[in-house]
Amino acid sequence: MKNALKITLASALACISLPSLAAVDLLLYNGKVFTAEQGQPLQQALAVEQGRIVKVGSDAQVLALKAAGTQVVDLQGKVLMPGFIDSHSHAIFGGLKLKAADLESQQLPLDELERRLRGWRDDGKARHGDTLSVSGFPSTYWSQVDALEQRFNQGEWADTPILFVGWDYHTGWANRAMLKRAGIDAQRVKALTGEAVATIGHHPDGTPNGFVADAGLSALTSQVPAPSFEQMLEAGRAARDLNHSLGITALMDPAANAVPSDALFAMHPTAQTVGVLPVYKALAEQGELELRVAVLMVANPKSRPADLAVLDQVRRQFLDVPNLSLPGIKIFADGVAEFPAQTASLLTPYKNSQKGGELLIDPAHFGELVSAADARGWLVHVHAIGDRAVRESLNGIEQARRQRHSGVVHSITHLQMVNPKEFARFKPLDVIASMQLYWASADELSIDLLKPYITAMQFQFMYPARSLFKNGATIAGASDWPVSTPEPWKAIAQAVSRKGPKGVLNKNEGIDRQAMFYAYTRNAARAIGLEQQIGSLVPGKQADLIVLDRDVFQVPDEQLAGTQVLSTYFAGREVYRRPSE
Repeated sequence: MKNALKITLASALACISLPSLAAVDLLLYNGKVFTAEQGQPLQQALAVEQGRIVKVGSDAQVLALKAAGTQVVDLQGKVLMPGFIDSHSHAIFGGLKLKAADLESQQLPLDELERRLRGWRDDGKARHGDTLSVSGFPSTYWSQVDALEQRFNQGEWADTPILFVGWDYHTGWANRAMLKRAGIDAQRVKALTGEAVATIGHHPDGTPNGFVADAGLSALTSQVPAPSFEQMLEAGRAARDLNHSLGITALMDPAANAVPSDALFAMHPTAQTVGVLPVYKALAEQGELELRVAVLMVANPKSRPADLAVLDQVRRQFLDVPNLSLPGIKIFADGVAEFPAQTASLLTPYKNSQKGGELLIDPAHFGELVSAADARGWLVHVHAIGDRAVRESLNGIEQARRQRHSGVVHSITHLQMVNPKEFARFKPLDVIASMQLYWASADELSIDLLKPYITAMQFQFMYPARSLFKNGATIAGASDWPVSTPEPWKAIAQAVSRKGPKGVLNKNEGIDRQAMFYAYTRNAARAIGLEQQIGSLVPGKQADLIVLDRDVFQVPDEQLAGTQVLSTYFAGREVYRRPSE
């Protein structure tokens, strides 16, 4: 009888899983808990065990799990949300920019610009080998190309290669010394055909004037010495810390097989084109990543299915790295729309040039590429700004959907101009709209550098968040940092108001704040292929959490942009706490 009792007891104990015997590590109660589960009301409390959520519910339900050693946090009525997820962020590039020479989109008089360039030359911030490079130039500078030529091609600058990079990372200006280094001359301009002519600005005689866009810019950035591995590690740490302070616990890096000196818009990757992937791996192996990072590999826009085998060789080098996933590829379908670049691909040509911009993908074969990636279980994330680029991107995805129902979720990012015929296509094709709605502003870019050159309908449906949402599209939050601010609350506020210094950019396309809360949580998790692990607060998912300084469900719209993160938890561990004032 004793033996039988022992066997029964042993069997019962064996049926109890080890996690259930462990004490709950963390309880947060007395709050407003937004779970990001559709239709679920706000909860009060949450429990964490071994980095995962084990209970969400009322204070009484959660506090009942308290045990010796449990950390208990009284939220004092504050809002608790899932950690935010950025579905398009060049984190390492952004970290490098934090310590480099950057105009931060300021339009300065040329005397002041020259003074700052001297300062950045002397303190080393603009120095990259023997070249000087400054980023963050507003597009308004490109209307002063003649003045830039006159000032920075003579005197102390005549023999120093100089590159000014636009805020959009698609445009720039270089002096003659830099153009010469890149082999950009009248002969190269003469060899350009079709829409590619717009990628290198030039005088009537064909002599380059220094302005460049897309492939033209890539030809110059490839001549700037790459940062050292240690510099990139420091950039990764700086990016991680900044993201934590903003409540971002996961992101998708859409160009991880590149470094800043790579020719992004004309990449021909090899198995050795690993970009910043070793940086993420090193941080992870040192236990320093503390972000979920989904990395994409840039493929050439005209890649064929066979070319994916090379990218797979890169991918296999970085499998099984903690907190790192490799869900797919990134494709550039076009460039940017603002004057004078006008390389975004439009259905109706730009009014001034009667050209439609450069479509980088081949409509006859793009669907084959998407289908081949889809067959591998890879998502395809497409940069599409002009309405033609959006249409052809959807066409390619539609071809893949006709061939199989793989369950892979593809996405299109930016979506600056979308023809109304495309609004209803996103939902049935299961294409996520990864949108940088911080750009949905009536400002110099939209009013001065774009509106005069496009049709009324194209302007009416700029960043059409509301129209896409009404037609069932899933919208994911994104920043494109360092192209623009990584701060989610500024983007959320902008998505709601659409206000800018020159008025309101089509108020009818504004979207409500709650839709944006889902955009930066559950929807973004799906966009980066991690919806089973993160993105909402339900038992079993990783405990990535943020505590906010205000009730974002109740405060006026005008107060959303100023929202501060008080605490950020990654896998149940506090990785950021806002300093006391």
